[in-house]
Amino acid sequence: MAIAHARAGLRGQLSAAGILIGCVGCIIITASSVYTALKMGALPWPTIFTSITALVLLRAVGRTSLNEANITQVIMSAGSMVAGGLAFTVPGVWILGLADEVTWQEMLGVALAGTLLGLVCTALIRKRFVDDSDLEYPIGTAAAETLLASTAGGATGRRLFGSMAFAGAWCVARDALGIIPSLVATLPIPGVSFGIQASPMRLSVGFLVGGRSVAWWMVGAVAGSFGIVVGGTALGFWDVAGAQGIVSSLGMGLMMGSGLGVVIKDIAFPLARAWGRRRVQEPGRSSRVSVEPADEGEPNSACRESVRLTDVFSRMDAGLLAFLVATAALVCCFALGLEPLVAIAIVLLSFVTAVMSAQSVGQSGIDPMEIFGLIVLLFVAAFSRTTQVQLFFVAGIIAVACGLAGDVMSDFKTGQIIGTDPRTLWVGQAIGALLGAVVAVAVMVALVAAYGTDAFGPEGTFISAQANVVATMVAGIPSIPAFAAGLAGGTILYCLGIPAMMLGLGVYLPFYMSLTTGLGALVRVAFDRVRRIRAERSEEAAKELDETGAVVASGVLGGESIIGVIIALVSVVQGLTG
Repeated sequence: MAIAHARAGLRGQLSAAGILIGCVGCIIITASSVYTALKMGALPWPTIFTSITALVLLRAVGRTSLNEANITQVIMSAGSMVAGGLAFTVPGVWILGLADEVTWQEMLGVALAGTLLGLVCTALIRKRFVDDSDLEYPIGTAAAETLLASTAGGATGRRLFGSMAFAGAWCVARDALGIIPSLVATLPIPGVSFGIQASPMRLSVGFLVGGRSVAWWMVGAVAGSFGIVVGGTALGFWDVAGAQGIVSSLGMGLMMGSGLGVVIKDIAFPLARAWGRRRVQEPGRSSRVSVEPADEGEPNSACRESVRLTDVFSRMDAGLLAFLVATAALVCCFALGLEPLVAIAIVLLSFVTAVMSAQSVGQSGIDPMEIFGLIVLLFVAAFSRTTQVQLFFVAGIIAVACGLAGDVMSDFKTGQIIGTDPRTLWVGQAIGALLGAVVAVAVMVALVAAYGTDAFGPEGTFISAQANVVATMVAGIPSIPAFAAGLAGGTILYCLGIPAMMLGLGVYLPFYMSLTTGLGALVRVAFDRVRRIRAERSEEAAKELDETGAVVASGVLGGESIIGVIIALVSVVQGLTG
């Protein structure tokens, strides 16, 4: 019966048209995601964008199934988080000047190992964190609402592709023709890169992230650039170079502290409360990982579920999962040269960090994948003789696994809401993730060939902010006291409900990036005010305006990043033929 059900789900929801559209979209979205992550220092979720695109394209070929659109969207977006995991870690090798010590085969090994482990982990934790959990998964829920609305045709499709065309033309004028400068309104402030990016994509990031998060981002930017750098140097506490080291260390500490806060607040505390509740309810029974199910009609709760191995493995074939784990471990050992104990640690800790990722994405929609990679990197560095380059591999594998886990769990939430078969969703994720792993590596190689390894870093063409954090942790922290203060502060702030990750990004990133993002958030504030005014007159008009804003911002983000990749690829071809 289970096999027949699975085959029926595949036949009804996974079609040849959906796979073809999904794979083509996966190539484009993955390539643009590599560029966005390296250029912008952030990677907004592509889920809404791909949901709309999937609906438009499937309807163009006469297919209207929401479940089919869901599967197509999953294939299209899966490679994005694989790309993010690579882009947030591997460029640190080039930042440290170790370009000759990493090959494309090793990058592919990192991507494949992380992808396989991410797929295995999500197969094991889906029931616990989606079916039996009350986690909201805001991105997955929003994607489900987009699909259910079914309004992606007509005017919405024109807005989407029109905004993509505008952003793409802007990118050509700026990066290919040199008509538009990269920075405007610059000011010569020592130690502070003041200016505004001429980037619709950066503005759209601020618009999509929203006011509160970007407000904390700007607090960090002002405190770091004008409080520590300008203020501290003016008072004679340190010179400009010393101030910049303090700022980078503090920013890294805040971001890592936020990741630690996820472990404490979102993982450790709920598990401790659940364990205590079980002990109270079942004082005479042994400590089993089992709780009575909720009453009929009562909302599911993460603390009222049954986590039995038979329940977990009834969802996926255990032999396949074991094969994937073994393959990932072999890739770690033979393709990346890691010790067997290190490979075992990666496999085990990938599951732990995938749980952390699912919890974080489910509650906030944020997946600090590189922070989880850093945690495992530090653990491996403490007990093994792993080389610097191999430490980047460790962080990359975990970042890819956690990025994919966050994406998969959000997509499972979307599928749960609209009734898509979870096994079919997982198959779609596997197709997109494996294709995305190959595409992400190819784009990374193309960018290095086009721009050189010197283009990666805070002052380069590709700021690679997260990779620079990893590189700094591997090479040595500029200011240990500032890092320790940030680590403690980030943990405390996250536990208090303050977005320490955004605060840390503001402290760490160049000021011009934060300022441009802040301007995008101001546009969002004005947009929301207009929406509220319209809502007083017509709720339908307000809903249409809200959808238009999300569609246009997503199109701008996709258009500039896609054209940026094309420009890079053209430069590679010109270099090879010239």
